[in-house]
Amino acid sequence: MGRHWPLRVLLLLVASVTAASTSPAKPPQNPTDDELRVQARKSVHQMIDGDLEGAIQIAKDIQKTDTQSPLGYMLEADAVWWKIYYATANLIDPDVFAVANLPTTPHDSHFEDLVKITIDKSEAHIKANQDVARNHFYQGMAYALRARLEGLRDKDLPTARAGKKMRALLMETIQLDPNLTDAYLGLGIYNYFVDTLSGIVKILRFFIGLPGGSRVTGLEQLQLCAEKGDLARSEARFYLAKDYSRANERQYERSLHLFKELAHEHPNNPMWPMLVASLHCRMGNTQPCEAGYREVMKKTTDARNDVQDALHRASHLALQRMHPGENIE
Repeated sequence: MGRHWPLRVLLLLVASVTAASTSPAKPPQNPTDDELRVQARKSVHQMIDGDLEGAIQIAKDIQKTDTQSPLGYMLEADAVWWKIYYATANLIDPDVFAVANLPTTPHDSHFEDLVKITIDKSEAHIKANQDVARNHFYQGMAYALRARLEGLRDKDLPTARAGKKMRALLMETIQLDPNLTDAYLGLGIYNYFVDTLSGIVKILRFFIGLPGGSRVTGLEQLQLCAEKGDLARSEARFYLAKDYSRANERQYERSLHLFKELAHEHPNNPMWPMLVASLHCRMGNTQPCEAGYREVMKKTTDARNDVQDALHRASHLALQRMHPGENIE
């Protein structure tokens, strides 16, 4: 019996190795939302820095990495909204009412597709009890983007409907996770607008039961997001600066500080020095206003993308308004 023991051991070893080699491999695990947000921060940085195509590519990479996550679709929708903004909005005026000069763009259909996908994928995660707070946030921000586009088009009722849905979702986000500070971007915009557009709000309350807002609370929420936000921090500063620049606020120095911060952190986007120049005009500082416009026009002469092309045209128009009848070069 002892002579056969080594053979038995050998056969057992072979059998175990064979079983291990033929057992099915475990499917790769999807990355966590925390891991996806590492890439998401890069996409947001590119977007605010004026590289919309770069931001969209990172968003698409996130979509491929996790096909079920709404994050990549929300990021792409945000970048496409900025495409529409640069193509159609009044880029000269730093005021918050930058109404579009075109009713539609070729980007509209794709934007709405991305918003719907974000909403659907977020809802699927919520029903599966997966990252519930964050998926409320993603869904709420999808409605926020829809509201932002309708607001850009000066469409009060569709803006209010999307804003009402956004508000409910983002309030639920904060109840589930008080530390998800990014939610205060949408809540801050909502509270500020609803309180400062009181005439329209009275009509909308009758039609759709639109909840009230608070100007002071809205500014505080935007400030909180601008200081402690993650993905939404830069956009919160953008909206906060625009609110401070409004005629009913006249907090021009605070607005100027925020636009300069954005210009410093995102030096490749001529939008920020453009808004600094525009704000100087609002403040009556003619020399830095004109110098700023000329610098933007000079830097965007050989425009490399749609953002630079839009800002070149806007800075040229601003200088023409300052010097009517002159040949601006």
